[in-house]
Amino acid sequence: MAKILIGKYEATIYPEGGGYTGAISLGFLPNGKRHRIKRKGKTKTAVKDKLIKVVDDLEAGITASENYLVRDAVKDWLAKGLKGRSDGTIDKLTGLAETHVIPKLGAGKLQGLTADDVDEWLDGLATKLATTTLREVHSILKRSIRQAQARNKVLRNVAELAATPVGLDGRPSKALTYEQANALLKAAASSALNAYVVLSLTTGVRTEEARALCWDHVVAWVPKIKSWRPVTEVGFKHKKFAIYVWRTVRQGGDTKTRKSRRTLELPKLAAKALKLHHTRQAAQKLKVGEAWQAHNLVFCTSVGSQLDAANVRRSFRRVTKAAGLGTGWSPRELRHSFVSIMSDQGVPIETIADLVGHAGTSVTEAVYRHQLRPVITKGADAMNTIFGDSRRVESG
Repeated sequence: MAKILIGKYEATIYPEGGGYTGAISLGFLPNGKRHRIKRKGKTKTAVKDKLIKVVDDLEAGITASENYLVRDAVKDWLAKGLKGRSDGTIDKLTGLAETHVIPKLGAGKLQGLTADDVDEWLDGLATKLATTTLREVHSILKRSIRQAQARNKVLRNVAELAATPVGLDGRPSKALTYEQANALLKAAASSALNAYVVLSLTTGVRTEEARALCWDHVVAWVPKIKSWRPVTEVGFKHKKFAIYVWRTVRQGGDTKTRKSRRTLELPKLAAKALKLHHTRQAAQKLKVGEAWQAHNLVFCTSVGSQLDAANVRRSFRRVTKAAGLGTGWSPRELRHSFVSIMSDQGVPIETIADLVGHAGTSVTEAVYRHQLRPVITKGADAMNTIFGDSRRVESG
């Protein structure tokens, strides 16, 4: 058994199993056991080179074992790096990692991964994925290695050295014309998704904002006390209603940015749809009895649980098909339609940005409020004009 000194560490190399094994002694672990790192090879020289690499990593602060793989880094990031994110976000990122990252790169050693490897991987995906998805997948690898860096498992983040290529063109978003919007509203009237469609089209809320909306954030203006109060307290026998768009499906409940927090007065069409929806939901609650899940959600399943985005998409496509618009539409395009219709009616872009919670214009910045923003009435006024105050929401 040959003893050698590598840096400040004592090592031994000895024959084993038709080759050689090298071991470096690092003293003792907290439990009193001897701490040794081993490497194997066909020749003494190969083993010595591996031991030198171990010492170099130790002196650089790298603590990962030789067998720490890219898949290990990705799984560690999924387990530890997504704290505070919503279940939906975690499911989405996990799906992308298990579909596009781990199968292609996962079996390789993290310390052996090169920028060229990442480039080749991304170039292969660019022929299959849209550019937006490609960026998300690349981000998963970058963030996984970044976490591994922070835990001294790798020295460099080679994923940061690779540029995300351009992928396939994603499906462009569409907007409903005024005539199409009217056809959709008529078709939705007999659907369980009616209030969801009406609210989204006439206020421009995001799909995740609509799905996370709670009844105590649907408010009525009470003149006697000059205050907005939840309809759960004061009911629907009032003239003016609004919604607090403060919360989404993000973990912790807050909006994506502070500028997304806004209070929107409801057009009469949306207020009537929500009133009818509230009545129907109360009847459904009585029907299912103890099976009802009291999450206080405006839009929910038949037992009160949170709606799944995929289920909403399927239900929405049934409505668009019934409206004669086909099935190539998604709920998020109700927001695009809101912006388009408002713009067609001459509403200034600054006001539209304010209504939909966008940042980026000087006016939006000027009227920003840190907590409860003043109620924005221009959207409701415009929609009342566009679709008519006297319009009725038909029962299903």
